[in-house]
Amino acid sequence: MEISNNYFKQISDVIAEARSTAEIAVNSALVMLYWNIGKIIKGRILEGNKPEYGKGIIAELSRDLVSEYGRGYSQRNLFNMVKFYEVLPDEQILHSLRAKLSWTHIKRLVYIDDPNKRQFYLSLTINERWSSRTLIDRINGMLYERTLISRKPEETIANDLALLNERKIMTKELFLRDPYVLDFLDLRDNFSEKDLERAIITELERFLLEFGLDFAFVGRQVRITISDKDFYIDLLFYHRKMKRLVAIELKLGEFKPEYKGQIELYLSWLAKNDMNDGDNPPIGIILCAEKDEGIIELLGLNNSDIHVAQFLTETLKKKLPQAIDNAKTLLEQRKQYEKDDLK
Repeated sequence: MEISNNYFKQISDVIAEARSTAEIAVNSALVMLYWNIGKIIKGRILEGNKPEYGKGIIAELSRDLVSEYGRGYSQRNLFNMVKFYEVLPDEQILHSLRAKLSWTHIKRLVYIDDPNKRQFYLSLTINERWSSRTLIDRINGMLYERTLISRKPEETIANDLALLNERKIMTKELFLRDPYVLDFLDLRDNFSEKDLERAIITELERFLLEFGLDFAFVGRQVRITISDKDFYIDLLFYHRKMKRLVAIELKLGEFKPEYKGQIELYLSWLAKNDMNDGDNPPIGIILCAEKDEGIIELLGLNNSDIHVAQFLTETLKKKLPQAIDNAKTLLEQRKQYEKDDLK
């Protein structure tokens, strides 16, 4: 019986691998097919014809294709294929993507107008192996707008995404966000820092998803001892791609300047006592309900290894659009100051 089970396991593994290979091959062929159809429609039907005439031909073509091959060739999907070709006309780039993205992924990505934003989601989808549902959730949750990289110059965005795609190196600007959305914690209006910490541990898997696939939990209330005095780091994580320890402190109220000294102490201790060969210096995240950007700037935290960010629970989630708008306003102001300095 044991021998039979052993053979069963070996054969099951072979079957699973073959099925996976077949699914990848089918998906790759389907993506290439839809791209070629988009290319034909764009180049031979829409180019050079009046828009209404071209749409009439596509409507008739769709009826014929649906009748022969099924609903996958609806008029709407044919226009999706055209959009796919328009956004990714380079066949060489397509070949590197077609085995990694499903048609459902592609349909959502090609309708993101901002090229930097589209490339961000495309890169993260591949590197973190997002399902199409996860991709849609990330877009709806405004992940790009909440990530610090969105507030950087276009050249920086392109360079950081190239590092991730080509060398699997994630910069802290791609990793750090503000605000963090923790609406899944199901906290009541009045809760303590301990309640917040316990809720995070209870919903750890979903918390990690908000921070990214490479974010690994190390411990809670991690004790460190300095000169016979004990201190406790609220939450400690490790990011595999950044090769950094990440210490998180939870604060319910508004950010206070003294929090900087507290987390600097923790980061110094971690750098001295808890780094492995090849690790980069640890970074700290202070999660708080409110913060004053003027204080953050005066403390020099905008370009440091300490990141101050707001967290949004269900009761605070309505603030998300406003928080994003505030971040964009500050970015535009900073750019204007830089221009004025150059004059």
